[in-house]
Amino acid sequence: MPTERPAAAPAAGPLPGYAAHFDEPEGYLDFARYGPPSRDVLTATADALARAARADHRTVNALMRAEPAARDSAARLAGSDPAHTVLLPNASTGLFHAAFGIPTGTVLVPRTDFPANHYPWRRTEALSRAVPRWLEPDDRGRVTADVVRAALGDGGDDVVALAVSAVDFRTGFRADLGALRDAIGPDRLLIVDAIQGFGIADLPWQAADVVVAGGQKWLRASWSTGFAALSDRALERLEPTLTGWTGVEDVALFDDLEHPPAAGAQRWSISNLSPVAAAAFAAALAVVEEATVPAIEARIAARVDELIDTVRGCGGEILSPTAPAERAGIVSFRLPGTDAAAVAEALHAHEVTPSVRATSVRLSPHASTRPAAADRVRAALASLR
Repeated sequence: MPTERPAAAPAAGPLPGYAAHFDEPEGYLDFARYGPPSRDVLTATADALARAARADHRTVNALMRAEPAARDSAARLAGSDPAHTVLLPNASTGLFHAAFGIPTGTVLVPRTDFPANHYPWRRTEALSRAVPRWLEPDDRGRVTADVVRAALGDGGDDVVALAVSAVDFRTGFRADLGALRDAIGPDRLLIVDAIQGFGIADLPWQAADVVVAGGQKWLRASWSTGFAALSDRALERLEPTLTGWTGVEDVALFDDLEHPPAAGAQRWSISNLSPVAAAAFAAALAVVEEATVPAIEARIAARVDELIDTVRGCGGEILSPTAPAERAGIVSFRLPGTDAAAVAEALHAHEVTPSVRATSVRLSPHASTRPAAADRVRAALASLR
């Protein structure tokens, strides 16, 4: 087993201002699974519930104002505008809207993507609508523009869309959205599950036609929060198959008639969302906007560098990309000769929270993560010798 390298010189701490909003434990390294919310989110949630508990004739309308506030913030972060943005309860709802909006044709979908990006297409295929064609990543587990071009060159005339994750949940690979857009051309839809990158990676979201993200991970808004941003092309081509009563024109006119879908992204609304969740989402997005995505991204990059050095110094093999341009916040690794479950047990003993897969361990720090988290990882891995 390689000799452990000495610890690197102390790096910059958590992002000033941003970190002050949070109270997660020092060893929490599982933001790719769930991001502990800020005190701002806790306060907004408690306030909304308290107001609901004392409801009068003004309360519901007042609470509902959180939804446009959150929508507007999400639109700004996505480089979009409110008319092209809609709040959703999770990312999966947005992916189902996108999938069921495509009436026919083939959609390229990575075979190794997260299941949330598989089941919508399986369901549309069963109903003789859009049919998935499963893309095989390259030998490094990446879905690159070259992979897509090869698929299009092999009978791609019927391909109408590409559906990918901005950041792969398993490998941590960060997709080049601009290159993917160039690969598919202007006439196909680019559908992006942004949950592992939105708010922490300064990606060109405008290259996509559909951007969906849940707020419970890196955005730290907790569950039942999310949004979608749609391009003009998406609004033109995607049928409003799942549009509900809140996604139509004259939503408050109860005249027993079917109303046409709303002109913009609001057509993806099925029913009223929780104003409590919307308040939480608005508070979480405000923290991101205040800190700025580039600043958050830079501090996460520093933490990722520390974790990569730490794992390698303890004899671990890094499975995720190490080049900054190909990664976001995920460090996946294995310790040769040691079962992943045993690695997880050692990390838990040192109060580190990772995600554990069958053959690997995933660490995912945030801009509030302290450098001492890497020290805990180092001590845990050293204990396995």
